[in-house]
Amino acid sequence: MPKAPLRIGLTGGIASGKSTVADMFAELGVPVIDTDVIAREVVAPGGPALDEIAERFGDHMIDAGGSLDRRAMRELVFADDSAREDLEAILHPRIGAETRRQADAAGGKYQLIVVPLLTGSPLREFVDRVLVVDCNEETQIRRLLERDAETVAQARRIIAAQASRDERLKIANDVIVNEGTLGQTRTAVTRLHQVYLNLAARRYRS
Repeated sequence: MPKAPLRIGLTGGIASGKSTVADMFAELGVPVIDTDVIAREVVAPGGPALDEIAERFGDHMIDAGGSLDRRAMRELVFADDSAREDLEAILHPRIGAETRRQADAAGGKYQLIVVPLLTGSPLREFVDRVLVVDCNEETQIRRLLERDAETVAQARRIIAAQASRDERLKIANDVIVNEGTLGQTRTAVTRLHQVYLNLAARRYRS
């Protein structure tokens, strides 16, 4: 049986720059499987996951167009641990199964599997190596205020609901510190790309 491609789990806190880094790897021809994209597909209108969400959380979580009201759901799960756990119980098995399916079909010398919550995910066992995109909390807060959060307090709640920075760094094989310029981040990606190609080549020879 041919060996599966080397699988790199890409993770990091919210607003750390995971998507930016993943896009840079994709530009180098690396297959990228993004669980955030899969999560959006899983809750597509008319699907069973959306029906379960409406049953558990109420029809008010579905907007007038029949789609998930992401803002309302985000506010709820970041304020209520039991609600977050219930949502994860609905979504995570479906996301995990689709991630594995896409990875099996994607090929490549190595693959990037983007999992924001990799620290506590069963997908941790699916990847061979972990790359953490890291930045300090104040940078996360600034980016969240520019992008999602309405207040500093809300931004801090969102960050607190995820694994801590220390927990992420403990599982890291590689780290990209995304505090500088895009050029600096791209240099780090290019260096790791060569590292991963070398690791993949040794994998196929062994």
